[in-house]
Amino acid sequence: MVDGEEQLVTGAIRGDSSAFGALYDHYHPAIYRFVALKVGRREDAEDITHHVFLRAWQRIGQYEGRGYPFSSWLYRIARNQIVDFYRARREHADLDEVEPFLTAEDGTAELLDHQAEVARVRAAVLELKSDYQDVIILRFIEERSLEETAEALSRSVGATKVLQHRALRNLRALLDDPEPESSPQR
Repeated sequence: MVDGEEQLVTGAIRGDSSAFGALYDHYHPAIYRFVALKVGRREDAEDITHHVFLRAWQRIGQYEGRGYPFSSWLYRIARNQIVDFYRARREHADLDEVEPFLTAEDGTAELLDHQAEVARVRAAVLELKSDYQDVIILRFIEERSLEETAEALSRSVGATKVLQHRALRNLRALLDDPEPESSPQR
């Protein structure tokens, strides 16, 4: 949560573009990361993230905090924009187009192993149904509280706990399945 968030939100509701700009600057990286993980392509993620903040600015007067951070509202808008994106395209992100979030700067074997594991987990997450992806991304990548995640997903805390449990169980099953071997064993 950004310092003075309540004052910034109040200012934005009153039409203060600099207050909204401060909120944008603070939350843009997290919202972009959430969207990029869901859609894969940088250009699509940039467009959707732009629409998220445009929609937020257009509807800031309708924002009701209800004790949750402003980011929960932004994540809800982002989820809706992603649904609209896929509805319009009727296709899914190609994992080959997902930009790596880590780069091998020194070429060490450890870093490359880590990158391979991150790619394997990312691919497994993208195989999950959308609600499962959302709860895993919000809870474990964006490190949102259970309450914030519930608010962003428009669910009760109890329903979010169940969703998280099922998502993790499915993710674990995907990660535990032995990968098909493409070459003979040595």
